[in-house]
Amino acid sequence: MTVWDEGLPGAPRALLVHGTMSWGTACFAGQRPLAGMFRLELVDRRGFGHSPDVEWSDYAVDAEGLGRLLGEGAHLVGHSYGAAAAMLAAAARPEAVHSLTLIEPSPLRTAAAHPVVRAALERLREAFANAGALGETSPEDYLRQSTEAYGMRLPEITPRMLRAVGTAMRERPVRDAQIPLAPLIRAPWPKTVINGTWETADPGYRAFVGEALAACGEYLAETVGTRHVRVPDTDHAPHQDRPEVVNEVLTRLWQG
Repeated sequence: MTVWDEGLPGAPRALLVHGTMSWGTACFAGQRPLAGMFRLELVDRRGFGHSPDVEWSDYAVDAEGLGRLLGEGAHLVGHSYGAAAAMLAAAARPEAVHSLTLIEPSPLRTAAAHPVVRAALERLREAFANAGALGETSPEDYLRQSTEAYGMRLPEITPRMLRAVGTAMRERPVRDAQIPLAPLIRAPWPKTVINGTWETADPGYRAFVGEALAACGEYLAETVGTRHVRVPDTDHAPHQDRPEVVNEVLTRLWQG
């Protein structure tokens, strides 16, 4: 865990959980300015960043670790895959959560009642079943297939990035995560869901998964009873593409 703490002693804690093919400081670099008011604790999930290697990455195992890291209490933020772990940790230890923010949450099965999400789940399962095993695909090839094929910029290929991609290739599929929503509905603390609007994304990327992620966020916000923030001109990483907008949302939430 990397700690950014440039404020006064005793500043409110915020635990930030990254998504796949990333790590704490890379995923949340745009939130660094918040360290002047809050203690930011950026987690490297198992197999990513500075954390030890694992044979099989699992959001449920990550959630157990997050439950311990919450300690006596903290604000909790999860992006994409990390949102599933954050939701499970919050559901298991609601007494230790001060607020919950989900950025582009990706446990699609939890929102399968939404027709757009349900159709995407079937499409994703079929696509990955047809792709077969990834054993013969290198992390670099997988990274290119996951970015350039959908009109996204290829990130700098570094040993740390290739390790993150390799771990992502061995992850328990988050799309099928079934998150218990009842504890989150009952919890008294504030919750926020943040999505991109996806209008500027590559049409293929938006159709394949973007519209389903947006619908998932909408469904979760409505079901749990949270505020739903849509950030214009962004897709799956609104906190990176327009950090000033997301940072304002987080500041208001954490100060309130």
